[in-house]
Amino acid sequence: MTAVQAAGTLVAAIQKRAMVEVRGVSKIYPGGVEALTSITLDCPEGALTTLLGPSGCGKTTLLKIIAGLIPPTSGEVRVNGQLVTGPGPERSFVFQDFALLPWATVLRNAAFGLELRGVPKSEREAIAERYVAKVGLKGFEHRYPHELSGGMRQRVGLARALAVNADVILMDEPFSSVDEQTRRKFQEDLLELIANERKTFVFVTHSIEEAVYLSNRIVLLSRRPSTVSDIIDVKLPRGNPDEIRRHPIYLDTIETIWRGLKRYLD
Repeated sequence: MTAVQAAGTLVAAIQKRAMVEVRGVSKIYPGGVEALTSITLDCPEGALTTLLGPSGCGKTTLLKIIAGLIPPTSGEVRVNGQLVTGPGPERSFVFQDFALLPWATVLRNAAFGLELRGVPKSEREAIAERYVAKVGLKGFEHRYPHELSGGMRQRVGLARALAVNADVILMDEPFSSVDEQTRRKFQEDLLELIANERKTFVFVTHSIEEAVYLSNRIVLLSRRPSTVSDIIDVKLPRGNPDEIRRHPIYLDTIETIWRGLKRYLD
């Protein structure tokens, strides 16, 4: 797929049906701490939707509710029309802290989700090897996590999430612990993966610039107890990744979001 075709795919994805539907979700933790209040939003199929808001507003809480890792206090989440009552094979999670098995090779870490599902060894290793190559780690299949840089370990986590062929990839600040150069390369690689894999991504970040660069849709959350402040569909042309950050739409969208979030920081 060419860059121009990829751009067309990403723009068209916004018009598709909702793969993830969040309806009236609230979360109150023990002790009465209210994290989320009546959150309603859609994540379009084949697109990347970013959850963005002030620190501590409940972005990760909402992502974990979508993942089925924690239950909402009220409301519901549906993925591909099915009610979420716990973790499921149609969703895969990329953690901020890599969450790799330290005693396992890159290949086994990438295949671990398939191993849990009982996929035969030869089959799961072939699938994992393909995704290890897709995330740029060909030749490192037999290395261990302690032999890898932080950026490489995060790539293993992404390969593991992709290998299980989930419909929805949930990513909790996956690039926050890598240096700026690695982060930018990750962002470009992720745009290519979105175009080629046709998965639905739900992404959490603190970075306005990263959100605008990557997203088809940005959901702005208020301070806690969090509500949906605004939903912005990003209309950037994505033919050349190097030109995105200089595009007027990119710069204007960043400024619009900053004005929207700044009032929560006073």
